[in-house]
Amino acid sequence: MEENNTHHEESLRKVSGLYQDWFLDYASYVILDRAIPSIFDGFKPVQRRIMHSMRELEDGRYNKVANVVGNTMKYHPHGDASITDAMVQLGQKELLIDTQGNWGNIYTGDSAAAARYIEARLTPFALEVVFNAKTTHWAKSYDGRNNEPVDLPVKFPLLLAQGVEGIGVGLSTKIMPHNFNELIEASIAHLKGKKFQIFPDFLTGGMLDVSGYNDGERGGRIRARARIIQKDKNTLCIIELPFGKNTGDLIDSIIKANERGKIKIKKIEDNTSDKVEINIHLNNDASPDRTIDALYAFTDCEIPISPNACVIVGNKPMFLTVSEILRQNTDHTVSLLKKELEIELHELQENWHFSSLERIFIENRIYHDIEEVKSWEEVISTIDKSLKPHTSHLLRAVTEEDIVRLTEIRIKRISRFDLDKFKENILALEGKIEQVKYNLENLIPYSIAYYTNILKKYGKGKERKTELRIFDTIDATKVAVANEKFYVNREEGFVGTSLRKDEYLFDCSDIDDIITFQKDGTMKVVKVEAKTFIGKNIEHVAVWKKNDKRTVYNMIYRESKDGAYYMKRFSVTGVTRNTDYKLASDKKGAEMLYFSANPNGEAEKVSVILKSNARVRKSKIDIDFSELAIKGRDSKGNLVTKYPVKKVDLKEEGHSTLAPRKIWFDETVRRLNADARGTLLGTFKGDDKILTINAEGDAKLVSFDLSNRFDGEYLVFEKWKPEQAITCIYFDGEKQIYFIKRFLLENTLNVQHFMPSEHPKSFIENIIVSDNATAEIIFAKEKGKEREPETINIDQFISVKGIKALGNQFIKDKVKAINITVPEVTEEIHEGFDVVEATEGHISFIDEDVKDEDFPEEGTIGDLFDFPG
Repeated sequence: MEENNTHHEESLRKVSGLYQDWFLDYASYVILDRAIPSIFDGFKPVQRRIMHSMRELEDGRYNKVANVVGNTMKYHPHGDASITDAMVQLGQKELLIDTQGNWGNIYTGDSAAAARYIEARLTPFALEVVFNAKTTHWAKSYDGRNNEPVDLPVKFPLLLAQGVEGIGVGLSTKIMPHNFNELIEASIAHLKGKKFQIFPDFLTGGMLDVSGYNDGERGGRIRARARIIQKDKNTLCIIELPFGKNTGDLIDSIIKANERGKIKIKKIEDNTSDKVEINIHLNNDASPDRTIDALYAFTDCEIPISPNACVIVGNKPMFLTVSEILRQNTDHTVSLLKKELEIELHELQENWHFSSLERIFIENRIYHDIEEVKSWEEVISTIDKSLKPHTSHLLRAVTEEDIVRLTEIRIKRISRFDLDKFKENILALEGKIEQVKYNLENLIPYSIAYYTNILKKYGKGKERKTELRIFDTIDATKVAVANEKFYVNREEGFVGTSLRKDEYLFDCSDIDDIITFQKDGTMKVVKVEAKTFIGKNIEHVAVWKKNDKRTVYNMIYRESKDGAYYMKRFSVTGVTRNTDYKLASDKKGAEMLYFSANPNGEAEKVSVILKSNARVRKSKIDIDFSELAIKGRDSKGNLVTKYPVKKVDLKEEGHSTLAPRKIWFDETVRRLNADARGTLLGTFKGDDKILTINAEGDAKLVSFDLSNRFDGEYLVFEKWKPEQAITCIYFDGEKQIYFIKRFLLENTLNVQHFMPSEHPKSFIENIIVSDNATAEIIFAKEKGKEREPETINIDQFISVKGIKALGNQFIKDKVKAINITVPEVTEEIHEGFDVVEATEGHISFIDEDVKDEDFPEEGTIGDLFDFPG
């Protein structure tokens, strides 16, 4: 009984000693042996074991994946399913494993066939770069029966080429895949002591904004987008995917956004096979550009990614930048190359040593000295003694092992000994030894040559697939579909989407902001909700956009019950939601007598009718709001009258008093803006349009709506001048002649194709959108003779014809170059003034500093601004 108690107590003590460290042991195991890759070879343990197993089975032919998985289980203490999954992921990265059969589809997310149906072998790149048994450190496998590599001697930044994701205990890693060729170029730059930058590149293509990449370190953030093109007016097509998403994920997110009313589409079709093709059909009234923005704003067509470069260095997890990983990988490659050279040098020297011994042994017939010797020890000593007079030039002393090898030389080899061949062999070995020594002394140039060779052999077809671009910030409120109906109850003071029995106002999005004005001059901005109390006697309700400077509010109000009347014009660019703003006055009895909201800054004329009063000379005051300056919403405004007002009547509808908008094109984000970013296209108003012409001969007129997208490459991108003829010089591939044509575009938003020749070797040489241009033709040499250049005035050479015309033959002879000279374009508007509106005999300005005396009393606007005519 006492023995049992003692045994029980001892067991308890052992258990208590164990579990104190269990979690730490488990966490270390997960981090080091499962989830986080090594910095040196870029593999997680399961991947390393798969590669080692494939090298064991390598015979140049394909192996069943099931066989590889079975062989890998000698090294990996987990189930076959995890090995199969890891192998399929490696195969889909198209770098180390040459696959055969159905290995799944990275575009659609379809899984691979069963391991017994698919086959694999190592790629030539993997065989050359990943393996070298002589430089590999080995350790016992989990059961002690086999040896497995601690790290494979990878001579390439494989970790960054493939990328990796893993979740350990308390930490995770997420390293993006990078471009094969760019990694090699960066490694070469590092070896040359130059700076470099590397950015992710994905097999699925797409677009990537790396402005927040932070060199792949923790805290960085990148944005990946699908590539969406417009097939026609009612069809969009997704042709490339964002990283980590497949067509199923994308379609599901689009359908959900459509169901929530964030976007509006007719139907969606997935025609993906070996290339991505998701067709999105739109309703006739839908804007393709706004829909593209909405897809990026509300679906997985744009996703944020947070990189986190955590790797195992020296048996510890460390957080590094991708640049530091590449530097360490490159330095590790140099050390591996050095080790390989040292091993090769040793082997060559040993080969030279024994070849020299063999020559001495045979040439001096030392083998005859052991013919009468009876014991093995005496044989060894006799040969050693006979060799000594001839070995002073050898690289090292002769060992017993060397002598044993000499005794193993066959008689046939001795009888066929050829001294000349031996000398040639020795010379060849000496040449190789000198070369290896030279490489060791010039290790960095040797490493650069190694990387250059890898790039030359395997870089073809591995060009960048993901386009790097800075994305524009999409305002979700501007692209959201109007999916809610909005109502108002003016008397009780409620607004919302659930007041279906009350006054319907407009359709809006559920993420819009709503601006309201009450008769007492109170303004409030609220979110779209089912029912919101604003305050009684609501005067105006509308959708409000932040920083909207073009919507101008005109207002006449009474300051208090017996106070004076004022008028003012203002815009509302920024507010705090659910806050009451007193635009008239906070005094009792403040009241709005007149209010108008003008989306383009219209300024109407009104008549203020005064109440009968003996002291008032005229009972009507005419007000032109265009004479009022646009100020802040808190301004008091200008005095109208101190006398009581009976009513305010609208006298004349207003015209816009805002300047034509200056529009810029930002090449970086490929979007229009009014914030002076990029190239100034000009001032736009009304029906003004932008002209785009591409290399295929498609001309398109586009509105200057800031939501429009311009993702293509254009030969011409400028403000369209309707009366300006367009000149096209093109080469007809079928006739092998240059042609020229001039034409005008129709005022339509449809694509207008003007390239007559569809021959594959036809191309556009020049597009000219200007009058009085000249073309200088530089002729190519023919039969050793040079021809003087010829200058042609294009306007005189050909007249304006229809857009479908073939044009005139321009040049028959072979041409070296065609240089176009275009006259300088003069500015349309004088820079000293900010013109709002100009008509015959009248001009308006925003600049309040401009006075009447600045204008001539007689003459025309053209006299002042030097306009033509």
